[in-house]
Amino acid sequence: MASMIQVRDLLALQGRMEARQLSLSLHTPQPMIDAMLERLEAMGKAFRVQEDKDDCLSGSCKSCPEGKACLREWWVLR
Repeated sequence: MASMIQVRDLLALQGRMEARQLSLSLHTPQPMIDAMLERLEAMGKAFRVQEDKDDCLSGSCKSCPEGKACLREWWVLR
C-alpha cells in the first residue's frame, strides 16, 4: 500500500500522471489513489488537468454514450 508521500514523489518524478497509472505503478487500489489525490488537491499540493472536449481527434466524444468517458484526466503537482 502506497503512502501519500509516495504518490507525491511519483508525480514529481513523472510530471503528470493519470490516477490509473499511479495505481498500477504503486500497486495500490485506485479508490485509495483517488482519495489521496483528492486530499493532495484539498491541501493545494496537486491539481487536475482535463482534456478539452474540442481536442477529441475522432469527433465521437460529443456523441459518446458514456458522457466523455474517453477524455483523459491527469494530475500535476503545484
